[in-house]
Formats: sequence, C-alpha cells, structure tokens
Amino acid sequence: MPADDPVTVLSEDESWDLLSSVALGRFVVVADGRAEIFPVNFITQRRTLLFRTASGTKLYHAVMSDRIAFEADGHSDVDGWSVIIQGRAHLLTARDEILDAEDAQLLSWPATVKPHFVRVIAMEISGRRFKFGPAPVR
Repeated sequence: MPADDPVTVLSEDESWDLLSSVALGRFVVVADGRAEIFPVNFITQRRTLLFRTASGTKLYHAVMSDRIAFEADGHSDVDGWSVIIQGRAHLLTARDEILDAEDAQLLSWPATVKPHFVRVIAMEISGRRFKFGPAPVR
C-alpha cells in the first residue's frame, strides 16, 4: 500500500498490541439468526482475551456458540483503528485456569458480582488503521 493510503492493514502483532492498549470491546454472538452484541471490559493474556461475566444471556451464548466475534477500537485526533477477532469462547472451570485468570487482575467495571471468567481464543484476527482527513477529490 502507498504510504499515503488512508487505510492500513495491521499485522497480527500490531493488532494484539492495540488490543492490549484498551479495556472495552464488544463480544458478539449470533443467536436464533440475530446478532447479539455485549460490551465487555477485558484484558489480553498471552494472545487471548479474558472477560468476566455473571450468569445469564452473555455467559449462555459464550458457552453455547461454536463461533464468536470480538471487536475493539480506538482513535486519536488524527487516526483510528479497529481489530476484529473471530474465534471461540471458553468458560474457565478448572482451578488452575481460574487462578491464572485471577493473576491478570481483571476487575469488573460495574459494581456487580461477575464470578465467571471467559477466555476468547482467536482463530482469526484482523486489524485496520484509518488516517482521518478529507475525502479525495473525484
């Protein structure tokens, strides 16, 4: 791509680095033919995503869906970026998995009890960076 191209495809490493720089993303599942989108605070841990949740719709779909998507983004005054993961979600149940997740020190933002850890395993990751500016003259 030319250096002045307003859209840049990010490498896998760049995508993980950007994901590690933010704490809020969107967990996406398809249920009954309809997309369900859940905002979650998260942390990256060894090229996986980790979030906490209470029992309910989000946990049910995380466990029951064979494929999920996750998206996070960010921006400055001059550019923005978006990273999308296609993958699987895994409810952590083994003691060593839970202890490992607790080491990440992921705290829930709202003052609610969220006892379940979910790990998102990426099967695909893609990212884009966007330079802001006026549209080119046609």
